[in-house]
Amino acid sequence: MATPVGWSQGGSGSVCLAFDQLRDVIESQEDLIHQLRNVEEKAAHAQTKVLLAKEEEKLQFALGEIEVLSKQLEKEKLAFEKALSTVKNRALQESSKKDQLITKCNEIESHIIKQEDILNGKENEIKELQQVISQQKQIFRNHMSDFRIQKQQENYMAQVLDQKHKKASGTRQARSYQRPREK
Repeated sequence: MATPVGWSQGGSGSVCLAFDQLRDVIESQEDLIHQLRNVEEKAAHAQTKVLLAKEEEKLQFALGEIEVLSKQLEKEKLAFEKALSTVKNRALQESSKKDQLITKCNEIESHIIKQEDILNGKENEIKELQQVISQQKQIFRNHMSDFRIQKQQENYMAQVLDQKHKKASGTRQARSYQRPREK
């Protein structure tokens, strides 16, 4: 019987050697694939982290602005209340200045309304940023879930390959222990 191309005549030892070499090549390729997947996952994780950090920075900036505006608004409200009280007292005493003081109060109220509008706008920005953060968290959770599934699949494949390897090793050992019968 002719020996297949690439095989030497020498019996099953050379076939086993070829299978061992093929198995080694497959294992090294699987290791490379696993390393590549790890790099891809780490890159995606890092990108998600960067996006999350940017969104958190925006949120912190918006919260700082809201705090400043809230303090300013509180001061302006207190000033408004004090001015209104003064206006009422003076209005009783000085009817000629009444119209001027009411105008000033209206301007202050208008400014407070503008500040409240700004504050409402900032609160809406915070809500939008919180939504973005929630979405980023969900994306991260999905990535982690995909990673766990992939890890389970890889472990399963490794077990199957290990079982096949052990089975193949056991078959080879069983053949090598058999001795030809003497007649």
